[in-house]
Amino acid sequence: MARQINRLSAVQVKTEKKRGLHADGGGLYLQISSFETKSWIFRFSRNKRSRDMGLGPYPDISLLRAREEAQRCREALREGLDPIEERKSKKQIQLAETAKTVTFRECAEKYINIHSVVWSNIKHVKQWSSTLETYVYPFIGDLSVKAVDIGLILKILEPIWLTKPETASRIRGRVESILDWAAARKYREGENPARWKGNLDKLLPSRSMVRKVKHHAALPFDDIAEFMAALRKQGSISAMGLELLILTACRTGEIIKARWGEIDFDKQLWTIPEERMKAGREHRVPLSPDTVQVLKRLSEVSTGGFVLPGQRPNSSLSNMAFLQLLKRMDRADVTAHGFRSSFKDWSAECTQYPNEVSEMALAHSVSSKVEAAYRRGDLFEKRRGLMDDWASFCNQPSSEGINPMAIGVVE
Repeated sequence: MARQINRLSAVQVKTEKKRGLHADGGGLYLQISSFETKSWIFRFSRNKRSRDMGLGPYPDISLLRAREEAQRCREALREGLDPIEERKSKKQIQLAETAKTVTFRECAEKYINIHSVVWSNIKHVKQWSSTLETYVYPFIGDLSVKAVDIGLILKILEPIWLTKPETASRIRGRVESILDWAAARKYREGENPARWKGNLDKLLPSRSMVRKVKHHAALPFDDIAEFMAALRKQGSISAMGLELLILTACRTGEIIKARWGEIDFDKQLWTIPEERMKAGREHRVPLSPDTVQVLKRLSEVSTGGFVLPGQRPNSSLSNMAFLQLLKRMDRADVTAHGFRSSFKDWSAECTQYPNEVSEMALAHSVSSKVEAAYRRGDLFEKRRGLMDDWASFCNQPSSEGINPMAIGVVE
């Protein structure tokens, strides 16, 4: 009676082989099975119901540790708690904490997977994955997302902030978005260390102060006619493709992937499907008479479904073809994409067409939601007049004295 607990000795626990329960006191028992395996049991009564709580196998759980566990169970009972339910509750909390321990890479992959369905094209998804793999994951990819702090963000950005400001700025924005997503999912707490305003702007110089953004080199529109004359002397498929690009003000990817099935000669219309458009919407391109003539010349030499066929069967022209062509023409000072800027500058400075007409011609997304709601058409007929005038301008030497501000005037 004097010794209600600690009845067993370490030697007894080790050597005992008799099957059954061997009391240590205070509800703690050594349980021995018919196979002579041993484990610890804490037996208690709650709400007039007897319950057994397993504490683990022997010798993994020593006699001393079993007594400590039993003592915690007795303390829980004195506080009116069920030790079994308390243990379940702690496990659930631990599981919840473990669920929160996800890496930055895991969060980034989930973010990209969820948001990629609304991104414009697969190239955008690849750019996200590529920049994170190159610049971010080596520093924080395998770290818990909740451990990412401003010091780690600076380790990512500082090596490239001065040398690659455009890339660095995009990376910062992408990391900020991922961390915001992780916070919303309760994977991390606190301020976003990748936030610019009121945070990184105090530690890093602004991008505009580091280096002005370089735009695609564009040919001044006054030089377009002279360039077109030189271009037509080339006589190659890539030269005719670049002429199409200039006359339609389309992007390189839209031009080189064009298929004959998209061209309607009777309606003088080219319909580019949404999957090839940056904005993800179908784009109708009015074809000027000059553009139709270029297409007819191409139809005589091209084979297969592509308007601009490549060297391999059933392939399109390489997206490097225009760059190589410009180099052969000793015009490395301009880019194919830059001709869209030439068109935009000409439209703004030499015509009276409203700005939204040229924006539609360039297939730019409408930035204002209000404007987008009220202007759902594509201004096709107005764009046809604009593109006919652009084609005429591309063929007209500036010395012939056209009154530029008469273009686009409706009499």
